[in-house]
Amino acid sequence: MGKDQKAVTRGWGGALAVVGGFLVGFLVWGTGAAPGLRGAFEGERDLSLLYAELPLMLFGMPALALGAWALAVGALRVREGMAVLVVVGALALGAWGCAEWLDLRTASFTSDGPL
Repeated sequence: MGKDQKAVTRGWGGALAVVGGFLVGFLVWGTGAAPGLRGAFEGERDLSLLYAELPLMLFGMPALALGAWALAVGALRVREGMAVLVVVGALALGAWGCAEWLDLRTASFTSDGPL
């Protein structure tokens, strides 16, 4: 494989990291925000989950994934296989943090919330 072909295939990793980040952000938001969007007592809903948390997760998780990829490949100069592990680890930590945040935000809509 020539030097030009390596440069072309290297760009796919960053693009896949962004797509993976988008999917993770949407899935975490969809599962975490569901109680607040369905409503609770008398149909009370929290629409800020749509206009605040959704854009933050849809754009923040891909940015996190791309930043982790750029850091691993560019600054740390690791191979693509190790960079994938760095991105997966960053997305796992980001998904955990987002899930915890959404759990706090929707606690009043579930039976686990304060009375």
